[in-house]
Amino acid sequence: MHIGIPGLILIVLILLVLFGPKKLPELGKAFGQTLKEFKNSTKNEKEDEKDHHR
Repeated sequence: MHIGIPGLILIVLILLVLFGPKKLPELGKAFGQTLKEFKNSTKNEKEDEKDHHR
């Protein structure tokens, strides 16, 4: 899936209209934490799968 710069700009503009500029940093922080947790959980799943196959 490739969004590109124009698509990214459009998404940011829509978020600004929906939530306002004061809420955007909070949303970004929450999204970043969610992404970090997702990456950690998938990493743990891969490690568990490797251990299971040994």
